Amino acid sequence: MLMKGTAARMGVMKRVSLVFKAKANKALDKMEDPRETLDYSYQRQLELLTKVRRGVADVATSRKRVELQMNQLQQSSNKLEDQARKALGMGREDLARGALERKASAQGQLNDLQAQYAQLQAEEEKLTVASQRLQSKVDAFRTRKETIKATYTAAEAQTRINEAFSGISEEMGDVGMAIQRAEDKTAQMQARAGAIDELMASGALDDAIGPRRDDIQSELDMMSASSDVESELSRLKGEITSGAPKQLEGGANGNSQEAQAPQGQAQPASIPAADRPAEPQDGEG
Repeated sequence: MLMKGTAARMGVMKRVSLVFKAKANKALDKMEDPRETLDYSYQRQLELLTKVRRGVADVATSRKRVELQMNQLQQSSNKLEDQARKALGMGREDLARGALERKASAQGQLNDLQAQYAQLQAEEEKLTVASQRLQSKVDAFRTRKETIKATYTAAEAQTRINEAFSGISEEMGDVGMAIQRAEDKTAQMQARAGAIDELMASGALDDAIGPRRDDIQSELDMMSASSDVESELSRLKGEITSGAPKQLEGGANGNSQEAQAPQGQAQPASIPAADRPAEPQDGEG
């Protein structure tokens, strides 16, 4: 059981470490600018090229120093040979022998310097070729670096423009939805206003607009109106009944009145037969 718990914890730790590395890699990828990386790489290559050139200069300096030493030894050897010749000419064989011994020592040093000189010269040529090749690579990298940077800058600008257009498109979509909602609400309000106008024209909203009355008061008002109508009807009947004999008397004397009426005055209109009161018949009181 202990081993299983340890293995489980180790598995969790590995997963946490993997997640952390993935998150860190993603964060670094967002923070990294390829143009800065390319500039840094170009700077490092320039530093390397400078070191190679410095190495070539150091080798050339050493070669030149050896060359000077060789010249000095050659001059010293030539001088010792001349001294040996002069000593032999004077009969000083011992001096001539000493001069030749020194010449032999100088010649040995000269041979060593010549070998060193040849080695330094070969090294200088090799470093010079390497420096030239590195210079070509650095120049090519610089050209490619500038091209990549220009392409990346253009792509970045294009991406920002596309993102801006995408944002504008989304915003325009929201604006379009808002306009559609506004048009729907406007149409709804217009329909409501039209319906209210129709209801008001038909009088269906009069009760709702005016003061509300109860049913009892309405019935009382109707009864009062009906009573007023009956009273007015009775009054009119009474007036018609009381005015009937006067109209009959006027009919008997109608011819004389019409004859006596001065010209230019309007004659009284006769009462229509339908409006005349009924005459009493024989046997009726």
